[in-house]
Amino acid sequence: MKKKFLFTLLTVLVLQQTFAQFTLQKEERQSGYKGGFTPEVTLLKDGFTFLALGDFGRVGEYYQKDVAAELGRTAITLDAKFVVSVGDNFYPSGVASTQDQHWKSSFEEIYTHPNLYQDWYVILGNHDYSGSTKAQIDYSQISRRWNMPSPYFKKKFKLEDGSTLLMIFMDTNPFIDSYHHNVEKYPDLAKQDTITQKKWLIETLSDTDPNIKWKVVVGHHPLYSGGKRKENKDTRSFEAKFAALFDQYGVQAYICGHEHDLQVIRPKDRFTTQFLTGAGSEVRPTGQREGTLFAAAEPGFMAFTIAGETMLIQTIQAKNGTAKLLKSITIKSK
Repeated sequence: MKKKFLFTLLTVLVLQQTFAQFTLQKEERQSGYKGGFTPEVTLLKDGFTFLALGDFGRVGEYYQKDVAAELGRTAITLDAKFVVSVGDNFYPSGVASTQDQHWKSSFEEIYTHPNLYQDWYVILGNHDYSGSTKAQIDYSQISRRWNMPSPYFKKKFKLEDGSTLLMIFMDTNPFIDSYHHNVEKYPDLAKQDTITQKKWLIETLSDTDPNIKWKVVVGHHPLYSGGKRKENKDTRSFEAKFAALFDQYGVQAYICGHEHDLQVIRPKDRFTTQFLTGAGSEVRPTGQREGTLFAAAEPGFMAFTIAGETMLIQTIQAKNGTAKLLKSITIKSK
């Protein structure tokens, strides 16, 4: 009897989600939209969705244009509210100024779907530190959609059920020990104060707002990897600095990049799940480690949808003009 009830409930939920997506697509078509939608993905009723990608700025080369096109189609399919970039926005050496040609060739002229002309919340990667970090901050005053008010910042979002999503955007670069031995490559790094940022991070995570149901941290560098940097000293050091801290303050999701693949990792006895989405253009081989829930060496991005006590994370491959849902994972707020 119980199994029959659960099956019936699941069937109802699937039908509701399918109907919601069909209704949204029908409304868009009737309104004059002539573009495509992303098949296979789930649109949750009363869900709050954002998209995340990283390591993308390559003048449209590699898979950047494929990912950009599908990012737009998914944005309209899931009614995404904003986009998160986990850094390495411009290869190989960031930008020189707010007038750098890279802004057009790697961003403005690539992410052209109408549903991508909304807020992008952006952080810095190590390649961005090889250029002018100030230029990326200052571009926030030029572009309506580019949001980087400072190297690290926070933002609260009201969800459909009245609760709050707290998003914390870190600058992980100053916490990578090896970077401090290469001043010429990362000229702006010495300006950052890790003690001040970590104090700010702890104060932000300690927010006593009773409406906060979800805490999500965004950073460039991973806590863990099964890919190229699986045994990297910097990765292990970064894990030692922040993994327990995120658990302590109830961070449900840590979103990052740096590795050019797609990974989901939650080691044994850890609360925080890491979502690595660094396959915005170039792709490298990946692998597994203890706690790996998913890994794929494919170009793409991730969609995060919050509905009440549940977050649905959908990993989407974008390749050669087609899309494929690679993995769906759910996590709970507690």
